[in-house]
Amino acid sequence: MKPETRFLKYISIDTQSDETSMTSPSTPGQRELGEFLAEEMRVLKMEDVMIDEFGVVYGTIPGNTSAGDVMGFISHMDTAEEASGKDIHPQIIRNYDGGTITINADKGMTMSPEDTPELLSLIHHDLVTTDGTTLLGADDKAGITIIMSMAEYLYTHPDFKHNDIRVAFTPDEEIGRGTDHFNIERFDAEYAYTVDGGDINLYAYETFNAYKAEVTFTGRSVHPGDAKGKMVNALTLARDFDTLLGDVNRPEHTEGYEGFYHLLSANGDVSEAKLDYIIREHDEQKLYALMDRMSAAADYINKAHGHHADISFTKQYLNMRPVIEHTPEIVEQVRQAMLDLGMEPQAEAVRGGTDGAMLSYKGLPCPNLGTGGYNFHGPYEFLSLTQMKKGVDLLLRIIKNNVEKEGA
Repeated sequence: MKPETRFLKYISIDTQSDETSMTSPSTPGQRELGEFLAEEMRVLKMEDVMIDEFGVVYGTIPGNTSAGDVMGFISHMDTAEEASGKDIHPQIIRNYDGGTITINADKGMTMSPEDTPELLSLIHHDLVTTDGTTLLGADDKAGITIIMSMAEYLYTHPDFKHNDIRVAFTPDEEIGRGTDHFNIERFDAEYAYTVDGGDINLYAYETFNAYKAEVTFTGRSVHPGDAKGKMVNALTLARDFDTLLGDVNRPEHTEGYEGFYHLLSANGDVSEAKLDYIIREHDEQKLYALMDRMSAAADYINKAHGHHADISFTKQYLNMRPVIEHTPEIVEQVRQAMLDLGMEPQAEAVRGGTDGAMLSYKGLPCPNLGTGGYNFHGPYEFLSLTQMKKGVDLLLRIIKNNVEKEGA
């Protein structure tokens, strides 16, 4: 099956995760895709294929040599909550000419190098976009496509030397639960790569440190006609709190190693209001400084209005760099494989997280590789099919070089 055909099949299954669900996976579409992948893995003669009770899919591509490492490749099956993943209508652009792309004429949705500079590096690539009504699902079905296309190549080329290769697909990565039930002992790899990034020339071994914050404001509801000196409007307190944080450390004003707090949702009424934030920083001490600033804003609200604001913080994941630095060779072999393929390798600090961050701290070092996807989590998401296909070549080259360094 061609990678393009495989990708289009995968995105036809709605796998949007749901943070409010208490099940694993959080939505039935993820299990549907997992069952489909498990069956496809069996067709490709993978061994020990299973989808467990939590929706995690495992399998092994059996090796034909004992040389090289037992490595793994991991992608996630869910799509983000920010936009619908149902009834995706992809639009394919062949040999992109560098001009403006019309995503949805009725909505006036277009994309050009002026607003999306990444397009300048994708001239003559085959691209796929949405129709402006959903996200695309390249995050991370492009990663799944790359792994499964690699597996198919090894199945159809039995002389290609490799040790056992572990494969896994996780649910609910987008809501921070991708590794909650991941069985590292069962996976049984020395290390792995999450295939869950953007530009195919980029690789990553550091992520944000991540917390989330929930701020609850308790008001006092009184009839507005008789409210003077009595009413405490929880919505007004919430507005004031967010204003106190300022605009500098917002995602729309930061890049590179700059951290932020990001207001995800706001809801409530006069009596009670809640603000949900995520907090991100590559430097752990700077992360705590952002959290201290939020706590100080809550303290100010309480001193000014009485005790009306409560804030709680929950750790989500930590920067995986301190773990990966103990195994620099697994990063170097990515860079070398890229050079061998004529690519332009560049390490980047991920402005986000991957399953690899959690897995690295659980004992499975997991650098991250790109997929060719861009503008994730919304209707402007698009994928370079050309880069996605290059991702298959990259996995195969990593495997090949790893075996040959052992003298197979």
